[in-house]
Amino acid sequence: MRTVHFALAATAALGLAACSTTGPANKLLTLDGNPPLVIAHRGASGQLPEQTLEAYARAVELGADVIEMDLVSTKDGVLIARHDPNLAISTDVAKHPRFASRKKTIKVDGETQTGWFSNDFTLAEIKTLGGISTDPERPQDFNGKFKIPTFQEIIDFAKAKSKETGRTIAIYPETKNPTYFRDLGLPMEDKVIAAINAAGWNSKTAPIYVQSFEPGSLKYMKAKGLKTRLIQLIDGDGIDMKTGAMTYAVPVDRPYEWTKAGDKRNFDVMVTPAGLAEIKTYADGIGPWKRYIVSIKGSIGSDGKPLDVNKDGKINDADATSVSPTTLVADAHKAGLFVHPFTFRNESRRLAADYNKDGRNEYAVYYKLGVDGVFTDFPDTAIAARADYLKSLGR
Repeated sequence: MRTVHFALAATAALGLAACSTTGPANKLLTLDGNPPLVIAHRGASGQLPEQTLEAYARAVELGADVIEMDLVSTKDGVLIARHDPNLAISTDVAKHPRFASRKKTIKVDGETQTGWFSNDFTLAEIKTLGGISTDPERPQDFNGKFKIPTFQEIIDFAKAKSKETGRTIAIYPETKNPTYFRDLGLPMEDKVIAAINAAGWNSKTAPIYVQSFEPGSLKYMKAKGLKTRLIQLIDGDGIDMKTGAMTYAVPVDRPYEWTKAGDKRNFDVMVTPAGLAEIKTYADGIGPWKRYIVSIKGSIGSDGKPLDVNKDGKINDADATSVSPTTLVADAHKAGLFVHPFTFRNESRRLAADYNKDGRNEYAVYYKLGVDGVFTDFPDTAIAARADYLKSLGR
């Protein structure tokens, strides 16, 4: 059973928060009282192939505060920036005949996948591949033109851009599928720590946030001396259009380490007060799927199925409307955890109908709730919405 508590009158709650004894009406509701961060999710991935230096450069150019990347391992143990071990998803590996024989079908975190996997390729081989856009609605002109960077190259990039721009560009690496790689004899945590130590960034104030969906990965790094800010990611599979409740399915039902251990709980236990208190023992913040904060509900037909409200032949977020926010942001702040929800995108199919096909309207809701940052594929939209929000507060 889900135990996220839905606010009965979200707008009233926001009004009370604004005029309470905690401060004036223009007070920000973030944990530290500062404006929310704009975190470029895999770079400016709405415009350029994700997790390439070019996508990160575009994000910096657009004004992002932070650039985010997922780390997977090569066969020779080098950490590279890819969202999935399966290279078929975000690279042009299928167009390289020399690698045709490496295509295979395996299980990754319990999910059967067919493709080419990073752990079967050396870094030198990875460097012959190009990144591609993972969304057909996004520009395809740059597919295959930009190479896959290593974690170290991104660290060097962020330092250089910080010096060049005169503003601190933070990075936000994720240990991706850590149990999968550990089982292959390619654990990544010690390498992450070593790279951070070498960068001189092993502190709470350093321009870096380290994230993972697996608590064990974060706990291990903390125990091994990692002192950076740590973030527990919290996933879900989808939304029941009838009820607005979270649904769960492999591989995003629970941390895979829980599945291996026979723990049948789903991610939703993490957003209860008890779950948040547990997270606080090893992390500094949470990165929940945004639907844990504001869910959606669709219109249901007489046959019990969701209606294609906009008549585009598909059922998606555009056929649904937002429901009242949960208390997750306030609950996390009460536990001393900051909140960075994911992922905000501009495509109309990913925006509830009440946002009127304008992503800025969605950001406004979350900013008013006090989120401490947002993961976004379109940092320019998030920045524009933040400016509007701050202006509305007279800041």
